[in-house]
Amino acid sequence: MVKLLQDFKKFLMQGDIVTLAVAVVIGTAFVAVVKALVADILTPIIALIFGKPNFGALSFTINSSHFLYGDFINALIAFIAVAAAVYFFVVVPVERVRARQRAGADPTVKECPECTSEIPFAARRCPQCTAVLVVTPAS
Repeated sequence: MVKLLQDFKKFLMQGDIVTLAVAVVIGTAFVAVVKALVADILTPIIALIFGKPNFGALSFTINSSHFLYGDFINALIAFIAVAAAVYFFVVVPVERVRARQRAGADPTVKECPECTSEIPFAARRCPQCTAVLVVTPAS
């Protein structure tokens, strides 16, 4: 029983589990911020254009079936806001940092001038297209 508890503790303390837990907590907080942004800022701006402050009430009926398309519009606006925020505030900065790191590091691969596949830096022939590569002191 003690070994089982020790193994469970080891499992919980793995970096992946802790990282995932932090991501879930931050993601939950981020969703609350984005929902507030959509509800308090974006929806009123869109309401100025279309005249409706809340799209949740928009609906139509066909053959006694009630379609609440307003909720879908609200969810779509929230999704686009979350996707834009993640892209501009997470993906773009991380890619810039990675590009700076790659620029400063010694290259381990290069691009074949014939087929544009990645090949080892020291290669003299491309394994994909078998093109003979010219080895220069700079490359």
